[in-house]
Amino acid sequence: MAATRTAVQNTVNTSPYYGRQLKQFTAVALTTLFAFMILGVYLMPFSYMLVTSFKDKAQIIAGAKGPILPMDPITLNYQGEVLEVFKVPFPEGVRQLALLKKGRSESSFVDPENPDAEPIVWEGRWRTLEPVIQFSPRYGNFKAAWDGINFPRLLFNTTFIAVTGLIGTLLSCIAVAYAFARFPIPGKPILFMVLIATIILPRQVMLVPTFAFFSAIGWVGTWLPLIVPHFFANAYNVFLLRQYFLQLPRELDEAAMIDGAGPLRILLSVIIPQSWPVIVAVALFHLVFAWNDYFEPLIYTLGKPEIQPIAVGIQQFNFRFNQQPHLIQATALLGMVLPVILFFMAQRFFMRGVVVTGVEK
Repeated sequence: MAATRTAVQNTVNTSPYYGRQLKQFTAVALTTLFAFMILGVYLMPFSYMLVTSFKDKAQIIAGAKGPILPMDPITLNYQGEVLEVFKVPFPEGVRQLALLKKGRSESSFVDPENPDAEPIVWEGRWRTLEPVIQFSPRYGNFKAAWDGINFPRLLFNTTFIAVTGLIGTLLSCIAVAYAFARFPIPGKPILFMVLIATIILPRQVMLVPTFAFFSAIGWVGTWLPLIVPHFFANAYNVFLLRQYFLQLPRELDEAAMIDGAGPLRILLSVIIPQSWPVIVAVALFHLVFAWNDYFEPLIYTLGKPEIQPIAVGIQQFNFRFNQQPHLIQATALLGMVLPVILFFMAQRFFMRGVVVTGVEK
């Protein structure tokens, strides 16, 4: 009796602990489930694009009421006729037979494994039978998309614009952010607020005067309006870099000064080597922006397809093949492969840079 009483008392004493553990497990499970639901909803358009890019028009139509994946019915070439194979039930089991003659109450089938044998008569409604299908992706969609829009040229144009603009963005934004983070500039808080305020300025407001200026100096029809402005910094990237630079201890700068380093040497040898996460984040932000930018490249390269980037080329391809969604989705998938690869390769630095810059020291 004493042992039983002790066991009951121990169970009562430990029950609050297990209750807390159960609540924590339930909270984590519900949060994870909710996150996966949100992720599933977010990835649905990408899943549709991926699946559709491997289909043809017939498979897309069949997918409205049939399989989601690119599937084709298995057929049999019998005496010059193409017969569709169905799953036919028999007392001894289900067999895969090719439909030879359709009937209301009975139909004739051919055994694909022995087509020379006599046709097999099956009693029943053939419309109730399930066809035999197989996975049959259309890889030729990507070749058609690649050749249809001169993809290598578009890829070169976009890469050149993005990489050249990236160099200008990093040089200018790092210099401006370094000045705001370290130098005692008169009126620095006001200047920084004015710079940040430009983020809310819509691009459409500056479109007409900017286009008029570039047209007056003869830059329309070239890559210069898409590259040169990035050498003059932008508020968003400056803000990210400045926030990160503020996290770095000033003692490192002072130690470098004692060794005789000047401001430029401190930037190159102290600040930049410790700021790779935010630099990678800024680089990815710019690459994705330049890769997806459509409106400005359209107005500055209109009429010159040899210098157009991939966003403009894909849109023109969509206009030409708007009745062929499988080619449109294949082209879109080709266009997003490189940015996705770059993101996953630099994901660790990207996430660290974005998270750290959100908290000021």
